[in-house]
Amino acid sequence: MDIGGHPPWVPNFFSSSGRKLNTEDIEPAKEMFAELLIESSEFQSQGGEPCASVGDFIRSEAQQRAAERWKDINAATRSLRLCLISNFLKVECCVNGSHSMDEVGLGAFGLYETLPGLDCTFPGGYECLIKNLMSELPGGLVTYSQPVRCVHWSNTEKRGNPVIIECDTGERIAADHVIVTVPLGYLKKHHSALFCPPLPLHKLHSVQRLGFGTNNKIFVEFDSPWWDADCEIIYLLWEDEDMMVDEVPDVQTSWIKKLFGFTVLKPTDRYGHVLCGWIAGHESEYMETLSEQEVAQNITQLIRRFTGNPTITPRRILRSQWFHDPWTCGSYSYPGRGCSLQDLENMMEPLPTKGSQAQPLQVLFAGEATHACYYSTVHGALLTGWREADRLISHYSSVCPSELHKSKL
Repeated sequence: MDIGGHPPWVPNFFSSSGRKLNTEDIEPAKEMFAELLIESSEFQSQGGEPCASVGDFIRSEAQQRAAERWKDINAATRSLRLCLISNFLKVECCVNGSHSMDEVGLGAFGLYETLPGLDCTFPGGYECLIKNLMSELPGGLVTYSQPVRCVHWSNTEKRGNPVIIECDTGERIAADHVIVTVPLGYLKKHHSALFCPPLPLHKLHSVQRLGFGTNNKIFVEFDSPWWDADCEIIYLLWEDEDMMVDEVPDVQTSWIKKLFGFTVLKPTDRYGHVLCGWIAGHESEYMETLSEQEVAQNITQLIRRFTGNPTITPRRILRSQWFHDPWTCGSYSYPGRGCSLQDLENMMEPLPTKGSQAQPLQVLFAGEATHACYYSTVHGALLTGWREADRLISHYSSVCPSELHKSKL
């Protein structure tokens, strides 16, 4: 089953005036937004995009279509539907890992592809995936807590072990090849110190053009549910957002408005009564600076306001903090304004580039931001690792056995 990245979840809608909304009243807005998302992805193959960003396109088209299609409905219902568009723009910020959909390039939006089926949840978390992969390796092969200061490579000459990995401890490790898998956020922040000589300009420009933002989860546990038994997702509509916005005017005082709602963790007998809140962008980054108690207070006030029930009190919360993690500097990548397929191809290009007289395949690049269509995903990251391993296997399949024996992989 191909769900196109948007599972057909059973929704509950709540408004900021404390009402549970009738789904039928806002269904036309939901359908319009889905229609506009599909259209947004078509410019990648057709060209001729009328706007620079997905946000600009959706806002412009939604305004026109709302005026045409909803001209005969009452003002309150029309306003509520436009508020839903704002909410869904916030959803897309989470999906894309961007601060605003105004930062996501319209021309490259259609590059992204989804795998058929639903998301796979590992019973023991992603650690189980890593342990499974590690089980096939000889013991003692992986070194931990050894940050790399600089990757020294050669762009001009052939020499034995052309790559030197300089660690923060001062240790220097000689190698023929290194596969760099750092997140794009880390690369954006540290590229100038991480490579010597620096990255080629065309690769650096692609690093800068690609977007990398923050999407955080806030898990909230309750003693009992306040949502419907069959509900799988909860949307929170602010009734003052009929201008189709996906940013808040003041991050410090209004950051909580960027949280579009919650997904319901199921099955209940496994997780209990737990919701997962989603929040992206600068508002999400600010949330990370608050104490867990402050976040819990804001979540409690939010839920009480939207349900109209002043007694709802979460048992506890747990939140991620991807932006302030020094090794990630955010969550995942997206195609920024002006991006194209060429930028993703530049990201995966090994160093030195073709035409150099130096030893080939010294520095290879993997990670979600180097996949041409599965960027921002775990499977994309995994596939790029296999891609670069295959690249080296192919390289050594074409050289003599003595060279393979000498190589330091």
